[in-house]
Amino acid sequence: MAITEYFVRYLQRRDTLAPKDLERLRAIRIEHASYGAGEVIVPAGSSPTRSCMMLRGLSARSNRLVGRPDDCVITALHVPGDFVDLHAFVLAKLDHSIVAVGPVEVEFIDHSELTEITENFPHLTRLLWMATLIESAIHRQWLVAAASLRSSAHLAHLLCEIYTRLNAVGAASDGQFQLPLLQRELADILGYSPIHVNRAVRDLRDRGLIRWSGPDITIIDWKGLVLLSRFDPSYLDLERVRR
Repeated sequence: MAITEYFVRYLQRRDTLAPKDLERLRAIRIEHASYGAGEVIVPAGSSPTRSCMMLRGLSARSNRLVGRPDDCVITALHVPGDFVDLHAFVLAKLDHSIVAVGPVEVEFIDHSELTEITENFPHLTRLLWMATLIESAIHRQWLVAAASLRSSAHLAHLLCEIYTRLNAVGAASDGQFQLPLLQRELADILGYSPIHVNRAVRDLRDRGLIRWSGPDITIIDWKGLVLLSRFDPSYLDLERVRR
């Protein structure tokens, strides 16, 4: 099986791939796997010999405090095209778990493939590095949003981000996308109680900004959602430049 086209689009959205780089990407050997909601894709404390890439669905990075195994915090969300645990290639152990949010399909890539790429394909190596840096930028922006925005605006910012990331790889369009998160999971992400999240969802609906039914979200007023959340996609580094 060939590597997901979502990741190819992820890279091509940001840079031009030479034919040899594109050929090498599509020659990467992958192993396909499926997971159900709540299943652990990569466990914390492990030393993986392969990294996984999102093909379909949504996964979350989950961190726990020592001594409190039942309390987890979602510190990242991963959408199709994301190289979820690329950093596992160079870290001795992972300090977090990757968990499926709803039904998920992933592609596992052996680290021997990544070793060969980093030794022989310098441009692809820089692009893989770029992917980890964008992930770090997203994490920083989550911290900024948490410190600066009230509940409705904070939720609006998350919706703007997820839709933009999905749209960039062709996994969402026309303001419509899926977010299979329970309100308690949104509460974990945003740092609020489920009651506050419920009020924030209702507020966005009442403002005429979104429709939200189950996992299905439709952005009715994109400009209004951006204005409320002060969303600036520059941290997603979507400009195509030579790297």
